[in-house]
Parts: sequence; structure tokens; C-alpha cells
Amino acid sequence: MMFRSFIAFAVFASASVAEVPSFRNTIQPILTRYGCAMGACHGAAAGQGGFRLSLRGFDDEGDWISITRSANGRRLTLEDPARSLFLLKAVKAVPHKGDKRFEVNSPEYKAIADWIAAGAPGPKADDPRIVTLDVEPKQLVTKPGTTLKLKVTAKFSDGHSEDVTRWAKYNGVNASVATVDEQGVVKTTGRGETAISAWYLSLLTVSTVVVPSDGVVDEPAFAQMKPRNFIDEQVLKKLRTLNIPPSGRADDHEFLRRAFLDTIGVLPALEETRAFLADKSADKRDRLIETLLQRPEFVDYWSHRWSDLLLVNGDKLMPQAMWSYYNWIRRNVAANTPWDVMVRDLLTATGSTLENGAGNFFILNDEPTKCAETISVAFLGTSIACAKCHNHPMEKWTNNEYFAFANMLSRVRTKNGAQADERVLFSSDDGELVQPLTGKPQPPHPLDVTTPVSMTSTEDRRVPLAKWLTGADNKLFQRAIVNRVWANFFGSGLVEAVDDLRVTNPASNEPLFAAACDHLVKAKFDLKALMRTILQSETYQRSSVTLPENITDLRYGSHYVPRRLKAEVLLDTVSQVTEAPTTFKIDKRNANRGTSESYPMGFRALQLPDSNIASYFLKSFGRADRVATCECERTNEPSMAQALHIANGETLNQKLAQKDNRLDALLTSNLSNEKIIEEAYLIALTRLPTERESAKAAEMLAKASADDRRTTLEDIFWGLMSSKEFLFNH
Repeated sequence: MMFRSFIAFAVFASASVAEVPSFRNTIQPILTRYGCAMGACHGAAAGQGGFRLSLRGFDDEGDWISITRSANGRRLTLEDPARSLFLLKAVKAVPHKGDKRFEVNSPEYKAIADWIAAGAPGPKADDPRIVTLDVEPKQLVTKPGTTLKLKVTAKFSDGHSEDVTRWAKYNGVNASVATVDEQGVVKTTGRGETAISAWYLSLLTVSTVVVPSDGVVDEPAFAQMKPRNFIDEQVLKKLRTLNIPPSGRADDHEFLRRAFLDTIGVLPALEETRAFLADKSADKRDRLIETLLQRPEFVDYWSHRWSDLLLVNGDKLMPQAMWSYYNWIRRNVAANTPWDVMVRDLLTATGSTLENGAGNFFILNDEPTKCAETISVAFLGTSIACAKCHNHPMEKWTNNEYFAFANMLSRVRTKNGAQADERVLFSSDDGELVQPLTGKPQPPHPLDVTTPVSMTSTEDRRVPLAKWLTGADNKLFQRAIVNRVWANFFGSGLVEAVDDLRVTNPASNEPLFAAACDHLVKAKFDLKALMRTILQSETYQRSSVTLPENITDLRYGSHYVPRRLKAEVLLDTVSQVTEAPTTFKIDKRNANRGTSESYPMGFRALQLPDSNIASYFLKSFGRADRVATCECERTNEPSMAQALHIANGETLNQKLAQKDNRLDALLTSNLSNEKIIEEAYLIALTRLPTERESAKAAEMLAKASADDRRTTLEDIFWGLMSSKEFLFNH
């Protein structure tokens, strides 16, 4: 008892001479920093032990009431703060399942005790609010085994700054490069680059740690790499910093196959391959790029990509509406509509969903919060879903901002049209989305905008929303589409995952990302202009053959990283090589009424408007089901099902065995065995066979009897199409 009385005396003495701690700016950060307000403790949805706090302290008023008023106020003893259960549990002077959080005489203990001694005042309307959060050092280039202490500084609306290093929460992105402890002490463990994030109140800041590879930078190797455009300049600068040497230029056959598959999703025809490999002109790659950007297959490929993003799905839309939605996308791709114009038209669509296919976006996203979440992922590359229940734990979005944004979409309405299955989209003059926490509508405004839209205005709120979203100064909008296009050509985004653009997940090359966004804005959001720049860069045209010094690099562009072909592209290339088209049947288990059983013969997988297709091949190889706007729907991960399907599945074997296919054409062409093998390699792998490959395969054909000749050629084609060289883009 004497011990407690002594603490109580010290508490009152300190409270009398010091400023009373702010509940909002002092107590809440302590509760978050020491885990009390985290999901594993009292910040869980149901709290712990009858005591509930908001996650990371996003609800100041609610948390103050919970601490001071709930449980009959038994958690605080104002006349003797040291006897407060709130403190006794934290220092484990009484049993506490959450264990000890801090020591008796720690600054945290004293701050809470002073606050209790002052009467436990609640949050005030005129409390200073955090404005910025900074960390030092912002970037560190060092060696493995280095230890340093971060310093985090918060600046508030009243102009004062505080060192909040002790109360910030830290997180490291890549522990193989560097780790960070609860005190902000960083230890480098390996080589590469990582980000260390610091969180305080509602803001995040990031420090970048770079640990270059061993050895001296090989300047001659870098000097040989002449940059073609800003992409090469920024990539080479990054590689120099990390001391990662770049690989050489890809061979013509390698670039030809790569560019075809990445840009239009098909292999070059035999004649195109022969012509390109024989062409000796210096500008042939640039001419090829221009040709690819103008081909009809370009429209098929990118219409399919944007149909994945916008969830064109015959399971959720009636047939006419589904086709209307898909054809709207196709028309925009074919016309090379600027991305900002296309998105603006989508978000402000009105009228019949059969005549204006864009309106089906709101049929699929028929609730304001769902629509807001889809828009944020699809067009901003970031998820705000966590902020629906509490302030986002890994981003800057607050619960208030979530409902303010969703309220921009609360007046979208539909009604029946004159035709069967027709819906008419319009904007109502009234209707608000109530925020559950307050029981009142949150004044509507876009994310990162402080001035709300008038709640009495009858203007369609989607108009200012679309204007803000597609504005030239909206960096997230630019970054989202640049990252998606970049990932298409390089296999991974500048930020990975592609739709995870948050402060705590920085880009692999931030200056490059910023330059690419500036390039897109200057090109007035012409996506073909961005694709052309990527395709022309030496970075994209780099060989996939690695050097010992860059073999572990998967992010920085030292070499082209091979990746398995997408499900639809792989199926189409198998059909193309064998000249055996696929018949696509609609999945009757999910299909809406009124649909035919299958698409006409000749449809390629990339021409399908819908994902609602009964195809074991596409399912096994990771197609997107178009249920949610997320890159995670599509997977390129290998599986046993894929290996077995290639080895002895129906798709490949049936196409090879089909009558009057490519193999029959070759066998009846009067070509020599060597020429047949040459054409097989050019068709499947876009290259000539080596002497050894040609001799061995030709010998197999020569030894085969007349009856076994076709079976032998099937085996040769099967060997080519089951190889990594065929299954992967490289």
C-alpha cells in the first residue's frame, strides 16, 4: 500500500506541473503502440474480457467512453490513479491475460497516470490534429550487419512538432534485407532493398533501406547499355545503386515471340517469323511494335484484360446486358479511347444498360459501399475495404473518408426498361448513406478531398467523383493503370501486388514509376503510347538469360523474367500451333437463361466476352472467375493438375490427334524431314532448331514406318509444346 501511495503522490506532483496529456494525441498512441488497441487484444471486433477499443484508436470518442464510463467506470480511480485497474493491468500488478505492457515508472505509465489525475479528460474539438509524419533517415544505403535508430517526428495543426519515435509502430517489408524492432532499431540482414514503415495516429511514413551487392560496380558493363528512353535511364540508375549488372539484349527470335505474346496474346505466323528473322534492317523491332499495336488481335487481347478488370460475367448479367458491356469495352479499345475518358464515361453512365453497356458496371456493383470498393481497387489500385469498419491499419484512409467516398454513389438508381432484361440507370435527387458509427450520413466527398459536395445539390454526384478520379493531378489513378500495363509486359508491377498501391508497399523503382506516370499524362492517357515506350525500351528487350550477379533479381529489370503463359493465351497458342480450334461451351451450372450451349467454332479464348465457360484447361491454369476486382483471382502458380494435363490431358493430345490439323498438312506437304522439323520449331518456338535438335528429330521421322510417321510427329510436337520454352514467355 505504501508503494501505491508513493506512486500516487508522484503522479499528482507531475500532473500539477506538467501539461495535461491529450487523450487523442497521447493516450491513444500509447494504447496502439503497446498492442492494447490492436486486433489481437481489445481492438478486436468483440474486444477482450468485456473491454473493447477501436482498432488502432480510430474512434476517439468511443474509446474514451469505453475507458471512463463502461463497466460502471471501474477502470479508473481518479482520486488515486495508481489504483486504477487501467494501469494495474498494464503493469501486471493484477492478473492480465495481455501480460505486462510497460513498466511502472515508464513515460507511458506517467502519461496515463497524469491524464487520470487530471480527471481523464476526453477528446476535444480543438485538439491539435496531426498534419505530417516524417522519418529520418528517409533513405539509407549501407552494408549487411548495420544497426541504426530511426527518428519519427509528427507535426500538428497548431504548428508544434514532437519526437514520437517511442510511440510509433514499425513494420519491415522484407526481413531478408532488414528487420526493425518495436523501438525503431533497424538491423540490415542481407542484400537488396526494403521499406520500413512507421505508423503514428492516422499517418504513415516510410524509410528505404538499400544494401548493394558485393564488389565494385562494373562500369564497362553499364556503359555498354545505351538507354533508349526514360525507362532505361531510371532502370540503369537503380541497377548501379544496387550493383546489379544487366544482361545483354535478347535475340531476335526471343524478342519476336515475347512481343507477340505480351501485346496481342498469339504467336507469330510461320511466314511472319521467317520474314522477321531474315530482316537485317536496324528498325525492324520498332516496325514490328507498330504493327502489333494496330492488329485486330490487340483489340481481342486488351478487351479481355479490361473485361477481367471490370468483371464482365454472364453469371451475374443477362446475355444481352453482358454482350452490351463487353462490346462497350471493345469499342473503346478499338478506338484507342484515352483511359481517363473511358473511365469517366463508365462512372457517369446513364440510360439503358442494353444501349449503353457501361451502365452494367453499376448493375454488378449495386450497393454504394461495394461500388466504392470496386472503384478504389480497379482505378486507384488500392483497397479501402478495411476502412469500412475502422481506420485502415496499413493506409491513410479513415472510416470517415470511406463513408464520405461511398456516399458519392448513394444516389445511383435503376428501374425496369421497355425490353426484357433491360435496366435503366439514373441518378436520384435524394438519398444518403448512413455511417454506422455516427448514425448520420457522412458529407460526401472523394478520397483525399477535404471540401464535401453539397448534400442539397441535385447534381449527379458521380460527375464530380469522375472528374476528381480521372484528373491529371490524381497520382493514384495514374499509378494504378501504369502499374497494370507494366505488369502485363514484365510479369510483375513496379508495385507488387498490382492492386496494392499503399504507402507501406513502395515501388521497386519510385523515380521510374513517377516518370512513367508523367509520360502517361503528357500522352493524354493514351495507353498505346505507354505500351510503345515499354516495348521500345532496352529494359524490355533485355535477354532472359541471367548472369551470376543478377540471377536473384526479380524486380529491378536487370533481365527479362520468364513467366508461364496466361491460361487463355496458352490455350490459344496450343490451338494455333496444332491448327485445331477449341469449342467453348457455356457452363450451364451458372449461366443465365436464354444462352446458347456454345460459342461458334473459331472463337479464341481471348475473344470470349465471358468467363462463364466450362473449360477444365482454363480453370486448371488459373483464369479469372470475375467475381471480384482483384489480380489475385488469376494465378500463374504451377500445380500438379497443370503438369498432368500437359502430360496426358485431353486438350493437347486431342488437338494433336485431330484429323486435318497442322500435322496432316506438314505430312502431306512433300517437305523433307529436316524441313518439317524446321517448320515445327518455327511454329511452336519461333526459332530455328539447333543442328543437334534437327538431326535427332529428323532421324526419328526417317526411322518411323509409314503407319507410325504421324504418331512420331505427334510426339515431336508434344515434346515442343510441353517444354518450358513453349509454356513460358521468356
